[in-house]
Amino acid sequence: MDYIISSIGQLLQPVTFLLLLFGTIVGIIFGAIPGLTAVTGVSLLLPLTFGMSPEMGMALLVGIWIGGVSGGFISATLIGIPGTPSSIATCFDAYPMTKKGQAVKALGTGIVASFIGTFLSVIIAAILSPFIAEVALKLGPWEFFSLCTCALVLVAVLSKGDMFRGLAGAFIGIGLSSVGMAPIDGGPRFIFGNVMLSGGIDILAMILGIFAIKQIVKDFGTGQQQQPDVSLKVSGFGITMKEVISNGWNIIRSFMIGLWIGFLPGMGSGLSNMVAYGQAKQASKSPEEFGKGCVDGVWASEVSNNASVGGAIIPMVTMGIPGDSVTAILLGGLMIHGIQPGPLLFVNNPSVVYIVFAAAALSAILTLILQFGGMRLFPRLLKVPYHYLYPALMVMSFIGAFASNNSTFNIWIMLIFAAVGIILEIAKISISPMILGFILGPMVEVNLRRGLTYSDGSFLPFLTRPVSLAFLLIAVLTIVWPLIKNQINANKKKAEPLS
Repeated sequence: MDYIISSIGQLLQPVTFLLLLFGTIVGIIFGAIPGLTAVTGVSLLLPLTFGMSPEMGMALLVGIWIGGVSGGFISATLIGIPGTPSSIATCFDAYPMTKKGQAVKALGTGIVASFIGTFLSVIIAAILSPFIAEVALKLGPWEFFSLCTCALVLVAVLSKGDMFRGLAGAFIGIGLSSVGMAPIDGGPRFIFGNVMLSGGIDILAMILGIFAIKQIVKDFGTGQQQQPDVSLKVSGFGITMKEVISNGWNIIRSFMIGLWIGFLPGMGSGLSNMVAYGQAKQASKSPEEFGKGCVDGVWASEVSNNASVGGAIIPMVTMGIPGDSVTAILLGGLMIHGIQPGPLLFVNNPSVVYIVFAAAALSAILTLILQFGGMRLFPRLLKVPYHYLYPALMVMSFIGAFASNNSTFNIWIMLIFAAVGIILEIAKISISPMILGFILGPMVEVNLRRGLTYSDGSFLPFLTRPVSLAFLLIAVLTIVWPLIKNQINANKKKAEPLS
């Protein structure tokens, strides 16, 4: 408690607070602009922290991180382009809501959901970090493989009604994820002599191509350039407490998914929003509404991707293992200041640990206030004539693709995937399973190969280790239960007497 009070006192010092506020604003901007993610913002401003104290430097970087993860939903809602990978699932329903004139409601839902996910996950992380770290140390590649398999099974849920096309999209994504150097043995795969493909396909370039360029080309090709007419009148957050309560179980479930996936190293919010969206769709009484402007989908995506923040902090401060790309950079920032991450961080530098927790919580509050104030301005973006807006989006997309790794090759990747996105839409193959397969493909392969290596080629540990078995059982139940449920309903209808 002394360290928590001390950390809050340090953050409220004028210079440190201004750094945190500045970082949060920069994060929201980077998150809202397609291609310029929190990773980009933290990377660009990391050199500025060299001359600062570790506490001030972490306050700045954490502010960018929190603002960036939350800010991605703004462009996803208003123009249907995810600002970050963590907002991919948000596009599925938030943008259709905007098209129906419900932009304010979609924005309000995203703002409140982001705050709930971030703030509560950080509080839980601060309290439970030591206990969860003990459990994490017992997880091996078998558990990680089973978790990824469980997530991939949700492809069938995401593509309910057409499992073939859903699985086709997933396998396309897995195939694309195998481009580059193979894990463990390092052999080149599908690079066709091009050294630029040795590192794999850049996910930002893929996302910008499929969601940004494709959308612009599609709108021009179909003559739908006119932006939807939305009401600019805002009352409160655009949503009511009754609507929040009605989504209570959806919020809790999505929060737990985000917290857990964020805690698992390498997973992050890019996966959690997809998984939570799939679970929300499966549990919904009206799954056919998802993808057409269902607010439940926005709650699931935004609560889960922001809850991953608290989850990702846990392995970072307790084991020195990055939970996602941003925490990897934050660990680098600690080492630059001569601080060694790991289990002894709580003992040797407790002030830095609690600065991270306190900065994340305070930044979540600042993000809520800033986005609430900006909510009156965000919908006005839709009043910009398309002949001004679309060229600006094109320019930002090209800049974002190039800035990802300072290579023009990414621009070509972006354009190729714009064409791929159009072809998939014509073939009616869902994009979301493809993205999920692309994210999970390397994780499935690496952990499968590691697990088999450790067990001398035996698959038995995947079934005998309790946590691994639990994930596999959940995967099986996810497939089997809808079939059983449909059969039960069919039997009930047969049993009903004819009137």
